[in-house]
Amino acid sequence: MSLSSNTILVTCPKACSSYLSDELKELGFPVTREAPAGVFTEGTMKDCMRLNLRLRTGLRVLWQVAAFEAIDGDRLYQKSVRLPWESWIPADGYVSIGSSIRNETIRNTNFAGLRLKDALVDRIREKRGRRPDTGNDSDRAMVFLYWHEKEVCIYLDTSGVPISNRGYRVSPGKAPMRENLAASVLRATRWDRASPLVNPMCGSGTIAIEAALWATDRTPGLLRDNFAFMHLEGYRPSDYESVRAELKAKGADRLGFPIIATDRDPGAIEAALRNAEFAGVDHLIEFDVCDFKRTRIPETPGAMIFNPEYGDRMGEEEKLIPTYQEIGDLFKQKCAGYWGYVFTGNRGLAKRVGLKTKRKIEFYNGPIECRLLEYEMYAGTRNPKYANQESNSKG
Repeated sequence: MSLSSNTILVTCPKACSSYLSDELKELGFPVTREAPAGVFTEGTMKDCMRLNLRLRTGLRVLWQVAAFEAIDGDRLYQKSVRLPWESWIPADGYVSIGSSIRNETIRNTNFAGLRLKDALVDRIREKRGRRPDTGNDSDRAMVFLYWHEKEVCIYLDTSGVPISNRGYRVSPGKAPMRENLAASVLRATRWDRASPLVNPMCGSGTIAIEAALWATDRTPGLLRDNFAFMHLEGYRPSDYESVRAELKAKGADRLGFPIIATDRDPGAIEAALRNAEFAGVDHLIEFDVCDFKRTRIPETPGAMIFNPEYGDRMGEEEKLIPTYQEIGDLFKQKCAGYWGYVFTGNRGLAKRVGLKTKRKIEFYNGPIECRLLEYEMYAGTRNPKYANQESNSKG
């Protein structure tokens, strides 16, 4: 496996690149450029292993192997067939090809992937006398083709299944937030990882679990037993095991503050507890079955995060109005000194919280445009940080 340093593109959901950029810098990687749904850095294949294990906000880790210009499918083939594919893809292996295509000569994006696949297998057959199987499975070697106008970049996708799939969510529950989105939302808040984190309406527990993993600096990808880099030519399990052993030793086992997750649905709490157990953080989270208004709120201020339903279907929005109003009442009446957050994809319901927002932060939950609404609950003497400000004013 190559020891050279190449461009690495880490992809992420739209509007999350700033959080991914901050995370890469914290891990000691240079950020060379930010894109709307990704961040560019540099490193070796061993660095890709490390990123697949450590990143919380990313989706895929792509290692660049070529960059050139091509005006049509024939030129793409001609330039791609010259690449040393036999150095990257085992001749007796399996490879799938993903793509992002925006070229006026290509009417069917599958055609571009087929031309690249032809170049890849023709080259390997010529050099090795046999060729790998190809298909759409994402659990083995993967290649990613970026072709916008004339610009072509070809990457080895070292992740395969997105790294947002940590492996702990054995009970997904109803409409769960993706793990990397939860990690990005936590980074967008003012939670300092040293004060209480309260998550009413926790569902299957993703926000609370990601908070516990982040606060203890535990490596999020250790539960995964398969990455695409394991299926590349020259992969040595000993290299991966050394990286994994180093990262497994990281992380604390205790917190000096509570993380509290509640839901009125016993089934949701049961699922959340199972997920937390699988992630190894169940002892760090206080779970409870209760209406969100009865959630225990620690005296020491911290952050409270809601991810309520959006009311996607006809008639649901009207039923949710009292819920959003009651969230605002809870913030105002019981959360002095806290930073309050509501993550929602429904702007009409967001207004029903009834408090002035400090910030409205853009996110996308899949195709749904969302906002993380931030509220500052001023606290008189309860929190020295706000001792000189008016008590009980709206956030």
